[in-house]
Amino acid sequence: MFVSRSVLAASLKAGQSRRVISGSVFVNGTSAIGTTDENFICATLDWWPPDKCDFGTCSWGKASLLNLDLKNPILLNAVKAFSPLKIRLGGTLQDRVIYETEGDGKSCTSFVIDSSQLLGFSQGCLPMSRWDELNVFFRKAGALVVFGLNALNGRTVGPDGNAVGAWNSSNAESLLRYTVNNGYKIHGWELGNELCGSSSIGAFVAPDQYASDVGTLHNLVQTIYKGFEVKPLVIAPGGFLEINWFTEFLKKAPNSLQAVTQHIYNLGGADNNNLTGEILDPNYLQGGSYSFSNLQQILKNSGSSAVAWVGEAGGAYRSGRNLVSNAFVDSFWYLDQLGMAASYDTKTYCRQTLIGGNYGLLNIATFVPNPDYYSALLWHRLMGSKVLFTNFTGTNNIRAYAHCSKQSKGITLLLINEDADTRVEVSVSTENPTGNGTSVMKQQEQTERLSFGRMSRCCKRSSKDMREEYHLKAKDGDLQSQAVLLNDKVLTVSSSGEIPTMKPKQVTVSDPIRVDPFSIVFSHIPSLKLPACT
Repeated sequence: MFVSRSVLAASLKAGQSRRVISGSVFVNGTSAIGTTDENFICATLDWWPPDKCDFGTCSWGKASLLNLDLKNPILLNAVKAFSPLKIRLGGTLQDRVIYETEGDGKSCTSFVIDSSQLLGFSQGCLPMSRWDELNVFFRKAGALVVFGLNALNGRTVGPDGNAVGAWNSSNAESLLRYTVNNGYKIHGWELGNELCGSSSIGAFVAPDQYASDVGTLHNLVQTIYKGFEVKPLVIAPGGFLEINWFTEFLKKAPNSLQAVTQHIYNLGGADNNNLTGEILDPNYLQGGSYSFSNLQQILKNSGSSAVAWVGEAGGAYRSGRNLVSNAFVDSFWYLDQLGMAASYDTKTYCRQTLIGGNYGLLNIATFVPNPDYYSALLWHRLMGSKVLFTNFTGTNNIRAYAHCSKQSKGITLLLINEDADTRVEVSVSTENPTGNGTSVMKQQEQTERLSFGRMSRCCKRSSKDMREEYHLKAKDGDLQSQAVLLNDKVLTVSSSGEIPTMKPKQVTVSDPIRVDPFSIVFSHIPSLKLPACT
C-alpha cells in the first residue's frame, strides 16, 4: 500500500473514528516461537561531536560519549526506569578512537572535521578520566554496558576502502585491563562498526580476517577475565547484513563469539520525503522481516552457538528526521521492529540512540523523553522473553504481537493500528482459526482454551476477571507530536526529573480490545494461562 503525499497530509491527524470494524487475534500458546534476552531493549550512545551535520541539519549537540551531561537528573532517571537498560557504546567513529590508558604516551585529542581523513573526521581519544565518569554513571543508573572497540587500529586502509592487515589489539587490551583493575562491569565487548563487505562505511575488512580478529578478542577476554565466574560477551561484527559475508565470517569464527550483531536502517535516508508514508504502510513494514529471518537462517546453518542481536537501528540513517524519528509516528515503526525481531529469535535490539541525532529516545536539549522512550519502557515492563505465534484477521492495518507476560501471569498483546479513521474491536482466541477442527493445543488443555475463546466473544465472566490496557496516542491526534498520551493523559516528566508512572486502565476481560485509529495498545491478560507461559 503506497501512501500518497496528499492522502498522508490529510491523515496525519487521527480524528473521530469514521467506522468501527471487528477483528480477531489468534494466539498459539502451545510453545514459544522464539525467546529474547530478559533485557531485550537496548539503546546506544555515540561518538559524534556537535559539528556532525546531515542534510544541512546539525542534530547531535552535546550528546557524545565525550561531552554528554552525566549529571542531568532526567538522564539518570530515564536509564534507571528500566532496571536495567542495556546500553551499547559505539558508532561510526568508534574505529577512529584511541584509549588514553596509562603508559600509552599519546595526546588525547577530540574529533575534528577533516574531509581528507577516513570518515571525514580526525582521530579522537577517550580519556580515562571520562571513562571513569561514564562508569560511575552506569553504576548509578544500573546499566548493562556493551562497548564497541576500535577494529581499524593497526590496519592500512586503501583508496578503495579495503582495510589490510590484522587488528592491533594492544590499545584495546590496555582498556580492558584498566576496566577490570578499576572494577568496572562490562556486559559485552564488541569489535568494530559497519566494516562488513560492500555495505561498510568508509572501510571494510575481509570476513576471514575479521574472524581471526574476533578470535584475538576472545583470547583477550579469556585471559584478562580469568577467574571471573561470568565473563563479558564477545560480540561482532556490527554491520549491515550481507548474507555471503556473514556466512563466511561465521564459518571461520564459530566458537569465538556469543552474539552476532546486524544494523538496520530500513526506512532509507533522513532526506526521504516519504518516511511517514513508509512507516504507515503495513506491507512496507512487513518487508523488514527479511533481515531477521536471514540472520536466523545463517546462524542455524553455521552451527555456531552465537545468537542474533540488532546492534544498532534508527530507522532512517544519517541521524534520523526531525518530527518523524523523534515523534509519535515513529513508534509504529519501532514497536513493529521489536515485535518482528523477537519473533525471529533476536535476543537484543539496540535503538540508535538513547540521546543524540533526531532519532534519540530523549530530547537532545531538554533530555525529556520522546514518544519512543515510553514505547520502549512499556515493552520492557510488559513483554516477557517468550514469544508467541499470532495471526490477526479482519484488517491488514493492524500489526499484532504476543508474548508471555513479564514477571506476571498470562500474556501481553501488542496491537498497532495504522488506519487513520477506523477503530478495530479485537477479540482474542486460542482456537485454531483454520476452521478444520484441528486443535493446536493438547487434548488436556481443551477446556481452558475453549473457555478463553468464548470469553472473547462476550460471555458470563467473574467480575474479578480483568485485563490491564495501555493505550498510546499522539497528543491532539498529531502524529508529528513529540508528546504522547497514555490512556488519554499526557505523559510528562516531573519538575524534579522523575519519569512519570505509567498506570493501566482496568477493563473487563470479556470486552473486546478497542484499538482507535493511529493508536497503539498493550493489553495484559493475566487470566489467560497458556502452556508456553508456565
